[in-house]
Amino acid sequence: MKKLSRILAVALSVLVALVALAALAVFLMVDHPRQTQPAFLESGEGAPRLRHGQELTVLSWNVQYFAGKGYVFFYDLWDGSGPDEVPSEEAIALTLEGAAALVREIDPDIILLQEIDEDSGRTYFGDQLALFRGLIGPAWRVEASAWYWRASFVPHPRVMAKVGMKLAVLSKYEISAATRHQLPRMGGDPVTRAFNFRRAVLEARLPVEGGGELAVLTTHLDAFAQGDDTMARQVAKLENLVDGLSAEGVPWIASGDFNLLPPGRAYGDLPAEQSVYYQKETELARFFGKYGSVPPLEAMEGPDRAAWYTHFPNDPAVSAPDRTIDYFFFPKTLELKEARIIRDDALSLSDHLPMFARFVIP
Repeated sequence: MKKLSRILAVALSVLVALVALAALAVFLMVDHPRQTQPAFLESGEGAPRLRHGQELTVLSWNVQYFAGKGYVFFYDLWDGSGPDEVPSEEAIALTLEGAAALVREIDPDIILLQEIDEDSGRTYFGDQLALFRGLIGPAWRVEASAWYWRASFVPHPRVMAKVGMKLAVLSKYEISAATRHQLPRMGGDPVTRAFNFRRAVLEARLPVEGGGELAVLTTHLDAFAQGDDTMARQVAKLENLVDGLSAEGVPWIASGDFNLLPPGRAYGDLPAEQSVYYQKETELARFFGKYGSVPPLEAMEGPDRAAWYTHFPNDPAVSAPDRTIDYFFFPKTLELKEARIIRDDALSLSDHLPMFARFVIP
């Protein structure tokens, strides 16, 4: 009996050691950002400063790691049954060239990007931001960027590779500081949660000649968070950030892929198999009464609302852009001169359409 007890004790000790080693291995494989930390900043020596009263053009775009529109990735279907895992190198190269040509044509002052890959197995370990900057030219000499998915290996059966994905701000104007703000995270079992996204807000501060600053923020909120309050908590965190900026007297522009519908008729416009991704009462509702927006809510409720759709799902059942889930938000004191969704030249480049807005710096 004593011998059996000793064997069981040894076996238990070995099991505990193996579990501890596995936990340590997982910990070492993934990123562990702080709640608030400096983001990467290449300030662009000699870049001009913004001026009070000038017009500022901003382009915001989820570029879907430059995969293009020729795939149905496994996560593009509700049940995870999409046939594709990775785009081809040729598709990425062509999409990078097409996206860069579009940006050069539009020539915005600031570019806000989501879903940029770097050192990721699915995109052949390239530095997509560096490649994109090389293609658009030297005018956007200032860069801020922050990771929101980074692991040396993800053991998902449809991934099984290293991953790296970023938010980025490219600017013709000086950026004096860049900060990464961690968003609340989805729940789940410890292993899944460890390898999942660490969604974030990237904030860049642009000094204004003669005093003052403008803050620009880019983000990409969670998807597939039905059944819990993740989206509400992420929206609340962003609201807290921008309200803090307003309290400082800093004008701001926040944009990105929110993965949320606007309030009103948008939920009912989608068939049941598409509306399942969203809550009937959108977590984003309070933003539209509190802040200015692009698209404006009245446009998304009107007869021409299709002109403001920003998302063209890779689902084969969807044949054209059919919903708005990407936005600009800004304080109502910030003057908006022009806004549009860029459609025809971008339909083949991503499952999201780029948004363009022109503001006046106060």
